[in-house]
Amino acid sequence: MRKPAMKVLLTGATGFVGSHVADCLCARGIPTAVLLRPTSNRRFLKACLPRLETRLGSICELQSLDDALQDVTHVIHCAGCIKALHVPTFYEINQTGTRHLVEAINRQQSRVQRVVHISSLAAGGPAAPDKPTREADPSLPVSHYGKSKLAGEREVTSACKADWVILRPPAVYGPRDEAFLPLFRIVKAHIQPRLGSNRLALSLVFVRDLAEAVMTCLTHPLAVGKTFYVASPEVTNAHAMAGEIAAQMKTWTLPLPLPTALLWPLCQLQECVSRLTGKPNVLSRQKYAELRAPGWVCDPTRLRQELGFACTTTLQDGIAETLACYRQNGWL
Repeated sequence: MRKPAMKVLLTGATGFVGSHVADCLCARGIPTAVLLRPTSNRRFLKACLPRLETRLGSICELQSLDDALQDVTHVIHCAGCIKALHVPTFYEINQTGTRHLVEAINRQQSRVQRVVHISSLAAGGPAAPDKPTREADPSLPVSHYGKSKLAGEREVTSACKADWVILRPPAVYGPRDEAFLPLFRIVKAHIQPRLGSNRLALSLVFVRDLAEAVMTCLTHPLAVGKTFYVASPEVTNAHAMAGEIAAQMKTWTLPLPLPTALLWPLCQLQECVSRLTGKPNVLSRQKYAELRAPGWVCDPTRLRQELGFACTTTLQDGIAETLACYRQNGWL
């Protein structure tokens, strides 16, 4: 029997990563439906929204998922929670929301052929540059965010009847990103923060490289049933990243040491501010475990060797594009 033409359902399309995945799908002319809440901010989708089919709902609304999956053959699951006022929210979205999606996919009578699930390096846990984490290593998350992402992965691997692929990116940066924006603003104010021992090694991935990796895994026959780390081969740290930003801004900076002992009260303070304002922030007590880790480095070799895909954007070029976007949008 001839397989139906590809049609993708994309969750999390209004987010930073999801919007770039939407751009890639549109650029390839792949018919795509996006699952959006009525109140979703669609600013990042302005350019491609006319070429997308909007299906209202969310991964927390069971009936909306059945409707959203009609005539869909492939699913890209980008929706997730990276910051929350309360710990249970991480699990409600990253684990239970993923379970709802998997259950809805299983009800489609094998119509859905493949699911690409976007997880995180946080699900694998920290690792130093001399021993980067690999897919075969045990998963040892240290934060509730990481634990909830690992729980979401297990909903896919244990129950999904469609073919699946899991991608674990480290910290993602690039145009439209708001997580690294404070670092750019601090550098513009002539301050170069030095977190902890200043030796916290980091793997990063440029957002367009991650989106292209998603496209590869959407159809590659050797990707099925596997987990891949998606990262640049470069390893950096916050000090080097701030230095590159300062160089491209052509500005001077003064070092601001933030020793590990100071990070804990800062995380506590930010969590109190978040609860008072009702606006969650990435910086919180549960984030402290990640900040005091020996490093966040992963090995992307498997993705290159088995699928022939590598992240090619250098940190210098990635920061240049990110900086240009921030300036164009008046964010700096």
